[in-house]
Amino acid sequence: MSMWQIKKPGENSPPIDNEPAVRPTVMQNGVARGSGVDRATIDLKVEIHRQLLDLINLSALETMSRAQVESEIGDIVQEQLAKQHHALNLEERRQLVSDVLDELLGLGPLEPLLKDPSITDILVNGYNTVFVERGGRLEETHVRFKDERHLLRIIQKIVSAVGRRIDESAPLCDARLSDGSRVNAVIPPLAVDGSSLSIRKFAKVPIRMEKLIEFGSVPEPMAQVMQGIVAGRRNVLISGGTGSGKTTLLNAMSAYIDGRERIVTIEDSAELQLQQRHVVRLETRPPNIEGKGEVTQRDLVKNALRMRPDRIIIGEVRAGEAFDMLQAMNTGHDGSMTTVHANTARDALTRIEQMIGMSGIDIAPRSARNQIASALNIVVQVARLPDGKRRVISLSELTGMEGEVITMQDIFRYKLTGRADDGSVLGHFEATGIRPKFMTELHDRGINLPAELFRPDQKF
Repeated sequence: MSMWQIKKPGENSPPIDNEPAVRPTVMQNGVARGSGVDRATIDLKVEIHRQLLDLINLSALETMSRAQVESEIGDIVQEQLAKQHHALNLEERRQLVSDVLDELLGLGPLEPLLKDPSITDILVNGYNTVFVERGGRLEETHVRFKDERHLLRIIQKIVSAVGRRIDESAPLCDARLSDGSRVNAVIPPLAVDGSSLSIRKFAKVPIRMEKLIEFGSVPEPMAQVMQGIVAGRRNVLISGGTGSGKTTLLNAMSAYIDGRERIVTIEDSAELQLQQRHVVRLETRPPNIEGKGEVTQRDLVKNALRMRPDRIIIGEVRAGEAFDMLQAMNTGHDGSMTTVHANTARDALTRIEQMIGMSGIDIAPRSARNQIASALNIVVQVARLPDGKRRVISLSELTGMEGEVITMQDIFRYKLTGRADDGSVLGHFEATGIRPKFMTELHDRGINLPAELFRPDQKF
């Protein structure tokens, strides 16, 4: 089967070897083409890839080796470049051919977007509409797939690589890319206007706390307290909305865990990037085509207790596994961490209480709250502000129960003060002046935080 659907372009294009060796400066979209990945280079790859989609038979690619594809497509890419009079020298053209091959044999039109470090989210709303997020703001791209079948082929390639499936009988799927990026796919009949694909990219180099301080997401005094909290084996719940940076903060805080401890991570789709060597990563499994073989987060939490963990880290609690997580925290697995979707720290506790009810265990509300108050020590609330920037907006300590209510006190918080002319949010972090009760536990473990960190007159 030929990979070409139409006749190859003519043979009269100038040969590539006649291109000048001197690399000119090319401006495109206001960006000078330079070394490494820049916007102009990515736009060029996208344009060439779009042209190739009209020329090639995608299904034939499945049966061809890379060498075969390269021999047929190299000349075509070069001729297309020559026709468009792009000022690229020999080495640049060869690199571009290699990159386009990666796109064709990899994830197609998504490859340039995946390689662009400025993009954090890729959102495919049908084969001809692709949005990305840069700097917390959404923008539409010129990237497109050939047709619905092309998009579905890419989705199948992603989910099958991690042993999952997506079809009409199971039209929803969570998966991940090889670099840990989170993927969610929805296909018809659930997706009315065509298949949808959402990719949350992960940094190739994990974002550490130093970077979050540099970005202004976390002030340095709060980071010092977080380090003490993790080293002192306090149980932490990170709460926030979708895309607020919960997993990023969890990764950053986990760097403070002693490398001699055994860590077990449990996730629906493995995406945590822990830096310690003694880490066991567990991932749920959906049911097979016969509806059997499902392994839930709750199953994994129960199994993790038999694996002699020092700490258990759950990527996100969504259902009955919350009860087993609290049980683990209350039975010697101090220093465990997890995340939850909630808009405030108080809402996070309410959600955990609701999840305990989803476990199927008949437990009185007061008993459930007692479990929460005794298991959790810290709630860190994160948010994505209107200007797209992510901030830790509060760090709170659970102090016990008063009657039917879990008592909680803020240690740090972020105070909004207004908006700048460019739309960015103005504000500052401040200490509430409350000396946390966990200071006693930290002191017993040899961790002494300066009292100045909690002075109420501090703004940072």
